[in-house]
Amino acid sequence: MFKHILFPTDGSPASGAALHSAIKFAQEAGARVTALHVIPEFHIFTYHPDMLEDTRGVYLKDSEVHSASVLDEVAQVASDYNVPCDVVQRRSDQPYETIIATAIDYGCDMIAMATHGYKGVKGMLLGSETHRVLLNTPVPVLVFRPQ
Repeated sequence: MFKHILFPTDGSPASGAALHSAIKFAQEAGARVTALHVIPEFHIFTYHPDMLEDTRGVYLKDSEVHSASVLDEVAQVASDYNVPCDVVQRRSDQPYETIIATAIDYGCDMIAMATHGYKGVKGMLLGSETHRVLLNTPVPVLVFRPQ
C-alpha cells in the first residue's frame, strides 16, 4: 500500500526512538524511505543557543554537518534493514511546511514522524510540528509517540 515514506527527523531523542520503528514499517511494507532534516535559518535574535555564539558562516557550516550526521544515522539504520533510503536537507523556519512540501515534491505516499509528546503549557509554548503537519497535509501521517 505505501511505497515511499518520508521520515522527517530533528535528531532529537524522540525522533531517534521512532527511527527503528519507521524503518521496520517501511521494510515490512516494501517501501523506500526519504529522510528529511530541516535546518533552521540563521537569526541574530534567537532562542537557539548555538546561534548566539556563531557567525552566520560558522552556523551554516556547523548546521549542515550536524544535519548530515542526523541523516547518516537514518541511512545507516535503513541500510541495516535493507530499505532503500535517500536523504534530504532543507533550510526553513517553518519545518511543517517544508515537511509537507518535501512529501509532495518527492511523491511520498506517507509521512512517518515522531512527536515529542509535550502536554499542557509546555506543549502550547513549544508548539508541535507534528500537529501542524497533521492539520495541513494531504499525505497520510503515521505518528510515533515516545514511550
